[in-house]
Amino acid sequence: MIEVRELTKRYGAVRAVDGLSFEVKPGYVAGFLGPNGAGKSTTMRAVLGLDAPTSGEALVNGRRYAGIKRPMFEVGALLDANAVHGGRSAVNHLRCLARSNGIGLKRVVEVLEQVGLAGAAKRRVSALSLGMKQRLGVAAALLGDPGVLLFDEPVNGLDPEGIRWIRGLMRGLAAEGRTVLVSSHLMSEMALTADRIIVVGRGRLILESSMRDLADRFKRDVLVRTPDVAGLRSVLENAGASVSVDDGALVVRSLEAADIADLAARHGIAVHELTPRSATLEDAYLELTEDSVEFRTAEVAR
Repeated sequence: MIEVRELTKRYGAVRAVDGLSFEVKPGYVAGFLGPNGAGKSTTMRAVLGLDAPTSGEALVNGRRYAGIKRPMFEVGALLDANAVHGGRSAVNHLRCLARSNGIGLKRVVEVLEQVGLAGAAKRRVSALSLGMKQRLGVAAALLGDPGVLLFDEPVNGLDPEGIRWIRGLMRGLAAEGRTVLVSSHLMSEMALTADRIIVVGRGRLILESSMRDLADRFKRDVLVRTPDVAGLRSVLENAGASVSVDDGALVVRSLEAADIADLAARHGIAVHELTPRSATLEDAYLELTEDSVEFRTAEVAR
């Protein structure tokens, strides 16, 4: 479990993190979202003891990282795939990490196979592509078979097969009862991967929610297909709904799908499709963080 309690981190006059609190429980993939400069990486570094909080605390299983005797057995992390000695081979990089934490060398072979790098084990890190370095970083995170894992932008440099692989890996880790916190700017991936989301902006918490609750909060409309478009539209508008037509289908606001179905049945109107639609995660994210973006691009004149 990861617990962040009133965490504040200042760099001079800048508050990178400002009174941030949230928790990530076992059995879930939590998507950690926010604009550039929102404090995501700083928060992860605080959890891992790499940045000392100005105030507040960040705990792993109820303890500060510095108080964990064999950290790789409890916490695995990938923060920067390039933070590796380029002159070492992939296998020797993992062997060094394994020895430092009392992990058997057999485990090195296992994680190389798990991340798909067995065939590149003897290649120098400097010769690996960014995607392969990401896989090596994941292997290092998994080395101690920890129950808590943190990944900062893990899909950078991965090809489509690699993105699907790491998505399945993270969901599989959570299904095993592990705690998984992953930051990303790819909203489409987070929509497929995360069970919960934590949205931050300017170092502060904006929203902590399950994906289901987020969908309920950002409900948009209901798409309805019927052979009697005019008849059902009249019925729905008389019931107070806002209705428009899009490509032969009704787009209904202000009424739930169940209410639409009941009204159609009551008036003997057939319904061929009834689909509640929510805003995409990207739409919801952009709305939530609209006032928290520090670095905006200029509008391009047309």
